[in-house]
Amino acid sequence: MTLSRRGFLGVAGMAVGLSGCGLDFKPSQAGELLKSQAPLPEAFAVPLPIPSVAKPIRTANGVDHYRITQRKAQLEILPGLRTEVLGYDGQFPGPTFDVRSGRTIAVEQVNQLDVPTVVHLHGGHTPSASDGWPTDLVNPVGGMPSGHQHHGGHAMPGDVREGRRTYTYPNEQRAATLWYHDHRMDFTAPQVYRGLVGLHLIRDAEEEALPLPAGDREVPLVIADRAFEADGSFRYPALDPTLMSTPGVESAYMEGVVGDVILVNGAPWPVLEVDAARYRFRILNASNARRYELHLEGGPSRFVQIGSDGGLLDKPIEHESLVIAPAERFDVIIDFSQYAVGSDVTLVNRLGSGSTAQVMRFKVARAAKDDSAIPAKLSSYQVVETPKRVVRRQWRFRKGASGSHADWSINGRAFDPSRMEARPRLGEYEIWSFVTDVHHPVHVHLSPFQVLSRGGAKPGPYDAGWKDTVDVRPSEVVEVLIKFTAHKGKYMIHCHNLEHEDMAMMAAFETI
Repeated sequence: MTLSRRGFLGVAGMAVGLSGCGLDFKPSQAGELLKSQAPLPEAFAVPLPIPSVAKPIRTANGVDHYRITQRKAQLEILPGLRTEVLGYDGQFPGPTFDVRSGRTIAVEQVNQLDVPTVVHLHGGHTPSASDGWPTDLVNPVGGMPSGHQHHGGHAMPGDVREGRRTYTYPNEQRAATLWYHDHRMDFTAPQVYRGLVGLHLIRDAEEEALPLPAGDREVPLVIADRAFEADGSFRYPALDPTLMSTPGVESAYMEGVVGDVILVNGAPWPVLEVDAARYRFRILNASNARRYELHLEGGPSRFVQIGSDGGLLDKPIEHESLVIAPAERFDVIIDFSQYAVGSDVTLVNRLGSGSTAQVMRFKVARAAKDDSAIPAKLSSYQVVETPKRVVRRQWRFRKGASGSHADWSINGRAFDPSRMEARPRLGEYEIWSFVTDVHHPVHVHLSPFQVLSRGGAKPGPYDAGWKDTVDVRPSEVVEVLIKFTAHKGKYMIHCHNLEHEDMAMMAAFETI
């Protein structure tokens, strides 16, 4: 891939409008359905895998040091077929970091792939040099492949060597479900699609004092849709030259790629055997573009939300269903004691159809003792009162950019890593307005925010707590309150529909 993603997807995109949005037969999607060429497997036939937990290789001066090797691996995702993934330690998803709030870790990422990479800790309160600036490339061991070049970003610090880079994460933040993924400029979408994603859990004393489900009853659910070639390999527009044969088809995928196979923790439509007890599920939407409306079928239907992107809520919120956009996280409790032993409980997707209407299944296998509870008060988190005098900024997410009709843009301009669109001051609250044309999940690096309003009214049912990604619907304005602290430097705001991001829907700001 020597041509940039923008160049590839924009070759025949000049005359294509927004007609591709809303495909997969649902108006609430932004994306184009990519169908698998391989036969789809039977649903609920494979057990839910649980990602491994990363272990430090050493501890020095109070810092835990890890090493992760980015490498290709052949995995059996569809039964009987092998899929080549780009994986952290060759896994999909990658190993989960399970760390303490306030304890610094250093992660050496070794690139044994044949493409450059960048690692971003999504939701991390992270120094600029370790945030994953999209042109701070980690080139493959042995040198950069022909046709690739470093775009220039930060000055290369002393912890970068050819083929590897050490990222430092202070973890100075509340307990929360974070995740890490590739963030390479123009190529985030295909590289995440091919496997470069993993969880990063932060724990603290406040959370551990609560009687929440734990151990085997605390389960991550990394949900991602994919499409597959007949041989089992991932199917993606930039990887499939046959998709170039139809004029305009490549530009349609600018709207976002949605697949017809739903994976949870890397397995298609898996099943999890559970006790008749409460379980805590840390749900991440790791899809490139697909939104989900999750719902339970098979009996009483209720999710109790206890946390969002940035950690615990102040009090639990009950939901009959959950709408979750790319990159959002929901921390929820499901009480399987509501169901008879022997019941099948299916997690479905109300925004899907056909094969994408189901996600996974729970089998209530046995009665069991349950000492957990859901406290009425979860956290010391409080809604921040909006200051009377505050800086306001507007970010407009639109199709097209100045001088180009092919790209997505913010405030009418395609991303330029050398241009800072804002310089917020550390320690000062600002109100940012996100304005959209179609669906855009908006992500801000460095600091979380609280949603103040949606469409001129109060926040929506899924906006509670500290967020770092917000689902902004078509022709909508969402206002958030944000304050950056601790770290000066360059950071990003962008759409987390990854095809939109690769088509330049990013903007840089610098904290001062």
